Amino acid sequence: MKKHQASMATAVLYLMAVMIAGCSGSSGPAPIPFMPPDQLGSFSVGHTTDLVVDDSREGRQLKVDIWYPAVSGSSEIPTLYPLQGDAGITSEIAYADATPDPAMEWPLLVFSHGSRGINTQSLPLMEYLASRGFVVVSPEHTGNTNSDGSSPDPALDRVPDVTAVIDFMQERCTNTNDLFHERVNTKRVGVLGHSFGGFTSTASATGFGDQPPEERVVAIMPIAAANRALTDEELSSLDLPALFLCGTEDGLLEQQNRSLALATSADLFGVDVIGATHTHFANICQIGDWLISIGLTKDLWASIGASALTGPYAQTCEPPALDIEIALRAQNLYAGAFFGRYLVGDQRYGEYLTQAYAEANEPDLIFVAYE
Repeated sequence: MKKHQASMATAVLYLMAVMIAGCSGSSGPAPIPFMPPDQLGSFSVGHTTDLVVDDSREGRQLKVDIWYPAVSGSSEIPTLYPLQGDAGITSEIAYADATPDPAMEWPLLVFSHGSRGINTQSLPLMEYLASRGFVVVSPEHTGNTNSDGSSPDPALDRVPDVTAVIDFMQERCTNTNDLFHERVNTKRVGVLGHSFGGFTSTASATGFGDQPPEERVVAIMPIAAANRALTDEELSSLDLPALFLCGTEDGLLEQQNRSLALATSADLFGVDVIGATHTHFANICQIGDWLISIGLTKDLWASIGASALTGPYAQTCEPPALDIEIALRAQNLYAGAFFGRYLVGDQRYGEYLTQAYAEANEPDLIFVAYE
């Protein structure tokens, strides 16, 4: 598809979509107020967990964490993200099992974690997006997690897992007895993810092997994407709005550049954070600092099964590494602007997706809009 034709098609599809309700068919989506993407949004944040059961794959189970706009004051219990038994990181802004805000059917994002990772690897990003009016669902990809490496070919699980999560939220949205009844738009979905999760987000738009693209996905944000498994032909089929984010000190930057060179999308962006490594886009410092704070110093990490954290913590969180807050801020800014523009449909966010804005305001990164 030619670039100008793709751009026209994107506009037409968006205009059609805003006339269609998200899950119920009863009403169209209400507008979300514009909020500058360099800050938290104005919505209270709720957090809950659930279990997705995919009957189409012999009852495959996926533990999911869900962040969402919530009714302010409906819960007074700060969310606890377990790390060691019943102990873990207590959120400063998210509240456990708060009531979902009934104002509208909120846009849906699916976040995919890295290979052998955890689905709470990017807490600041999840909470930031929920505060801005997104429902964010992050599955643990069974068989390819920190505690379970049993999958013989985890790449084949990833796109079907995205589909299972969307179907699950669709079921909740249409269930009149569910707290998420008419609270999620599952017809237009964004996918983002880190590392192997970046592959997941890309593959959800391009398809992978004999797996077709997930047709409800309309925008993707691959972060430090491990896209080696995708063929040139598959990457060339990427014609949805896409923003790729990576660090200049990440060995996967080459894969990002390959993906950007082959993609045919009319709305395509690349962001390179200068000095950032592969793990600058996860909450690795938050986890390491918490372990140290409870007396589990780095020399003890191997004894609790966290030896894999040692090297990345040193490369990401200790001098002379780039301050991780610079990378996390950039990640939030561009996620908010990109999905605000291409999932919410507010063109005012387009200002932040320009080289002129980056040159004037973001000295720590390289921004390119591809044409």
